[in-house]
Amino acid sequence: MSVFLEIPEDRIIYKDQMFFIIRDKYPVSDGHSLIVSNQLRADYFDLTNEERAHLAQVIEICKKLIEKDFNPDGYNIGMNCGEVAGQTVMHFHCHLIPRYKGDMTDPRGGIRHCIEGKGYY
Repeated sequence: MSVFLEIPEDRIIYKDQMFFIIRDKYPVSDGHSLIVSNQLRADYFDLTNEERAHLAQVIEICKKLIEKDFNPDGYNIGMNCGEVAGQTVMHFHCHLIPRYKGDMTDPRGGIRHCIEGKGYY
């Protein structure tokens, strides 16, 4: 069973036939949201072709929902696939993380810094 399948309806800010959107319970920035598959899928690579194609549309919807309440200057989009990649809930979810000017001293490299020392080239 997945913790995402136990989320109360009042936390869901959008739902369609394939995905639903919630605000992250432990946000790293204001507006940090999760796009979660309705069906239990382990990760991005377990999604059907139809789900993968539809995900791009849901990311756009999620961005608009964030921008109703917040004014980010950029975004990180993240999907952890497998335990060694940091995935702790084995149910597909995509992080849409709003970024704000000044939230880091030097944001260059973005997600490239997920493994210490590998972000600089």
